[in-house]
Amino acid sequence: MEENQEKELIRQFEDPRTCRKAFEVVVNSFSEQIYWQIRRMVLSHEDANDLLQNTFIKAWTNLDSFRGEARISTWLYRIAVNECITFLNKQKQMAGIALDDVDGSLLRTLEAPEEFSGDEIQKKLQEAILQLPDKQRLVFNMKYYQEMKYEEISDVLGTSVGALKASYHYAVKKIEDFFANND
Repeated sequence: MEENQEKELIRQFEDPRTCRKAFEVVVNSFSEQIYWQIRRMVLSHEDANDLLQNTFIKAWTNLDSFRGEARISTWLYRIAVNECITFLNKQKQMAGIALDDVDGSLLRTLEAPEEFSGDEIQKKLQEAILQLPDKQRLVFNMKYYQEMKYEEISDVLGTSVGALKASYHYAVKKIEDFFANND
């Protein structure tokens, strides 16, 4: 979304007569990108849809607190990431299982034919990504799939650019190692 269009939407958020229509434009503009970011974290289509809906509900209910200091996309990604983390933590608590077991559960979801229709290389890449710690997984997905700049990721995650570059570097190295050891 262009900067001028974004500024206009932010201006429209402040007017009760145009707020709903402006938010509809935001939903239509960002739904697909945010859905895929969420989906890469939780893998399940149904869970991703629920979390996407929760993301936009939170954005709508907190719209009056959005001041335009960050880009709209950054704000939405931050909400989506927090929703994913909360969801994954709840899954861990409800199941009473360790973090590694949750990742194993996600891997089993990936292996279910109805959840994954990609080729073998893509499946292996997803397996490698699931081996990453949560933060590295987030950083890798945002940089690799969303092609976000480190500055944008920094705004979303509240982490320094240097730390993000290191996280991405380590994630790539672990993925390379995974492929080298699983040929």
